[in-house]
Amino acid sequence: MKRVSLLGLRPAGYLALAALGLGMLAEAQTTPAAPAQTRNNISASSYIALGNLYYSKGQYDSAYVAFRAASENDPRSTEALLGLGRSQTRLRLYAPAIETLRRLVGMDARNFSAHLALSQSYVAQYVGTTDRAAVAGNLDEALKVLGEAEVLQNDSAVLWNERSIIYKLKGDYARAIEMSRRASTIDPNDSVILYNLGDLYQASGNSAMALESLQKAVIADPTDAQARAYYGKLLLLSGNPNAARLELAQAERLAPNNAYAVGQYGVYGYLTKDNTLARIKLTQALKLDPLRYPEFYYYLGRLEMDSGLVKEAKADFTKAAALASTNSEYFYWLGRAQEASGDKGAARLAYGQALSLNPNMKVAQDGLSRVK
Repeated sequence: MKRVSLLGLRPAGYLALAALGLGMLAEAQTTPAAPAQTRNNISASSYIALGNLYYSKGQYDSAYVAFRAASENDPRSTEALLGLGRSQTRLRLYAPAIETLRRLVGMDARNFSAHLALSQSYVAQYVGTTDRAAVAGNLDEALKVLGEAEVLQNDSAVLWNERSIIYKLKGDYARAIEMSRRASTIDPNDSVILYNLGDLYQASGNSAMALESLQKAVIADPTDAQARAYYGKLLLLSGNPNAARLELAQAERLAPNNAYAVGQYGVYGYLTKDNTLARIKLTQALKLDPLRYPEFYYYLGRLEMDSGLVKEAKADFTKAAALASTNSEYFYWLGRAQEASGDKGAARLAYGQALSLNPNMKVAQDGLSRVK
């Protein structure tokens, strides 16, 4: 993992700034628009150092407070604005993040990192909303920003990887794989790029290449819990549950607060009939991140259906379908739960939605016939 420069501060300085940051965070929660004069004795560079420290530790709320203070002390600081925009994106403050980063790009049109961050913010807003119509232009805006970035630096693996992610969201897997391969050619040992390429292979039905790419990702960075968890998942799907459990357990040990790693261990539990493990890990993962992984609501719903907890299953399938509105499987199982609860009207709607997404889904056709 890349280390963040902390501008030469000594450990005592970190402690002082950390104490200051905690006070600022408490202040921001009660009086967000603190008078500027209370901050004038602290330099913008010190606030930036604090923000970098918090950001590197995943404490994005505290990083936001520090970067905001830095930008107020020095409104022309590109580093402060970049940190602020990235922190806002992490906190799902998408509109302010886009505004901050557009301002930064306007101030410094040759700032490659600013262009990347702005593109990522557009994509994050698109992924993070259930009303895709309201942000329909985000992916094209992101591609436009990356086109401007390419003029500045056309040999960046990160740039091509970002393009790959966007084309995947557009449903163009062939183009996405092309972009991801180009990124991997530039940096063949980047675990994030290898992860993305493996995910694209899996989504396009090439499980063997997906497994190979994820194995390379784990070798490239053995501490990458996300890649290791996905590798474990693919090992399980390829019929190797013993190796899968080892990888998934190690992924959770590496990052016990990583919702994806914890949740995939729960999926493993469900698929191997370890219901206790499944319930504990899926519930834990959804507490860690309740909006990002509809798959975990789906498997928790399946577990609840198996246990006769129809009301709970219906609630979890509803969440899964809301977060992944193009997944026919989630709507089918929502229909199953509605049917089991005796609500034939709601079941008809859910089965119908499953069929609109996948007209050849035989089980959904059978379900619809039962509730007519």
